[in-house]
Amino acid sequence: MGNPVDMSIELAGVRLQNPVMPASGTFGYGQEYKDVFDLNKLGALVTKSITKEPRYGNELPRIAECTSGMLNSIGLQNPGLEHFREVDLPELRKIYRGPIVANISGFSVDEYREVAAKVDREEQVEILEINISCPNVDHGGSAFGSNPKLSEEITRAVRDVTKKPIFMKLTPNVLDITEIAKACESGGADGISLINNFKAMRIDLKTRKTITSKTYAGLSGPAIRPIAMRMVNEVYHACKLPIIGIGGISCADDVLEMIMAGATGIEIGSANLVDPWTCQKTIDALPKRMKELGIRNLEEIRGVV
Repeated sequence: MGNPVDMSIELAGVRLQNPVMPASGTFGYGQEYKDVFDLNKLGALVTKSITKEPRYGNELPRIAECTSGMLNSIGLQNPGLEHFREVDLPELRKIYRGPIVANISGFSVDEYREVAAKVDREEQVEILEINISCPNVDHGGSAFGSNPKLSEEITRAVRDVTKKPIFMKLTPNVLDITEIAKACESGGADGISLINNFKAMRIDLKTRKTITSKTYAGLSGPAIRPIAMRMVNEVYHACKLPIIGIGGISCADDVLEMIMAGATGIEIGSANLVDPWTCQKTIDALPKRMKELGIRNLEEIRGVV
């Protein structure tokens, strides 16, 4: 049989039994998947984005299929901060014992600060993932994440109100991803999550209008994975922070490739919407694949390129 492989990782002092997490926005607050598989198999669970006030999100239609991926223009739909604290978080903790990563977003520096400060009081939350990268809201979002000074300002604002580890989630819609990552590092970030969706569009030939209600949406899925790995690799060599790699991951080989590019942990996004068992299948397949490749632990392959 040989010695068992070690799939565990550490994110800014938080120990995970394996590197696999669902990406924010593709897993709700866990309730949607509780009857699909045992959520306690996950390395950590990343919540849907939380904003100060409830949001309906963008008008329908806001999802469209495309070659090798999908477009989404959800617009940060969520029930708001207080509902998350009073309902979603306690209900999640009833069914899930592992680390919880709370993804938060905002439309001003003060809003990021306020939401982060209140989530900081929640003992159930181990890590904050700060979304400064949403490509489909009218203000905030990608405007923050594409500007190094604003990225650093938000990072500092959140750092000032929480003792929890903070991972800044970056947009790929920039000229130099390392410039943004280094700004977040200077602002006191404990880690970087990347990437979010690429700004994209599709047109209906009959109506001559875009398929999604907003002109531009976010491209995710297998099509973006090679670009995501390139950006993870660039940030790995530019910063000293742990990285959560995101973008088109759907199997054990994808996980290992992303870790070889420099990621510590990974998030699975769109694949959950295609096959809700993707996270479980990936976790189950990892030990065998690691043995086949002669990998004893994930640390030995991190950033080999």
